[in-house]
Amino acid sequence: MMSGYHRRVLADSSLSTVIAGFIAMLTGYTSSLVLMFQAGQAAGLSDAQVSSWIWALSIGMALTCIGLSLRYGAPIMIAWSTPGAALLITSLPSVAYSDAIGAYMLASGLIVLCGVTRSFDTIMRRIPGSIAAALLAGVLFKIGLEICNAAEQQTLLVTAMLLAYLLGKRLLPRYAVLAALLTGCGISAVLGLFDFSHFQLRVTTPTWTTPTFSLSAAISIAIPLFIVAMASQNLPGMAVLRANGYDVPASPLLNVTGITSILLAPFGSHGIHMAAISAAICAGPEAHVDPRRRYTAAIWCGAFYGIAGMFGATLAALFAALPTALILSIAALALFASIIGGLTQAMSESKEREAALITFLVTASGMSLFGIGSAFWGIVAGMATLLILNGRTKRA
Repeated sequence: MMSGYHRRVLADSSLSTVIAGFIAMLTGYTSSLVLMFQAGQAAGLSDAQVSSWIWALSIGMALTCIGLSLRYGAPIMIAWSTPGAALLITSLPSVAYSDAIGAYMLASGLIVLCGVTRSFDTIMRRIPGSIAAALLAGVLFKIGLEICNAAEQQTLLVTAMLLAYLLGKRLLPRYAVLAALLTGCGISAVLGLFDFSHFQLRVTTPTWTTPTFSLSAAISIAIPLFIVAMASQNLPGMAVLRANGYDVPASPLLNVTGITSILLAPFGSHGIHMAAISAAICAGPEAHVDPRRRYTAAIWCGAFYGIAGMFGATLAALFAALPTALILSIAALALFASIIGGLTQAMSESKEREAALITFLVTASGMSLFGIGSAFWGIVAGMATLLILNGRTKRA
């Protein structure tokens, strides 16, 4: 059976899907890995506990990315909760670490409950395609803008990468992102922008912490983790899949990621959920021209997750060695096609354009109310606008 899966994945893979998987992994780690180190330092965790935390997240993401993508033949991307990691910087020091582990398990249990009751599936089916597409474009827009900020810091590097991308789009469209990545690495090497002085290869050893439960941890950690995971990750993550034409049921994805998170929580995992930004890299046309073969990009990303997780103790040093401008630029370039597709689909229905525009603007703003991110409020604003203008929401 496994050999059949291997042949199928290798036959459907291409250089572009491997590159998309690698860039998705790179984007996911570099965007928020530092948050875990900040939270761990603030809570007084040992290096072994922080390394185990990264290992648990990485192994969980690897297994679920590969397993779910094979099961559904779609690029199912899973990532840790970035807003959850940010939340832990302030909340983790206030509780015992074992209580925090118990809170992680409770938050994941609530997500499994949503999956079992299929309530999240019902919500997703009520969101029109134009609103989902506008949400996708809004989530990715800020990432796309980062290439402009990067250009201010490293003008030559970013300009060369952009030119390589544009020439690639004209001559070899499938390898435009690869051309930009190779150009960026070459320019960085010439300019001496790589710094591997602090890099040291060490294999991570998982560290078990027996969970305990407390009311204070449930209130300060579990409930906020559950809310931000559903509103800021699972909702836009499913929207990305739908915007790219993948009609995958949400409930099984919530069940698998929730149960996996519970099992890995004693090793430090604060939860893995649907991804949005990295999912757009693997689900968009840059990954492969054939949507039926893009699932292999997520599988390759899962493989890279697994490799990275085995060396979680030195992962931060590795990514710190890469120029920030290179990482920001390659992520932005890889998302260009997805942003274009999202905006195009968002404006395709004339009666839904105002609602789609408001969804895009609110989501792209990055606003946060009551600790809940802009992706949730973008959906709320867009659906409210649709209800006011058209009198009812349209079933997708």
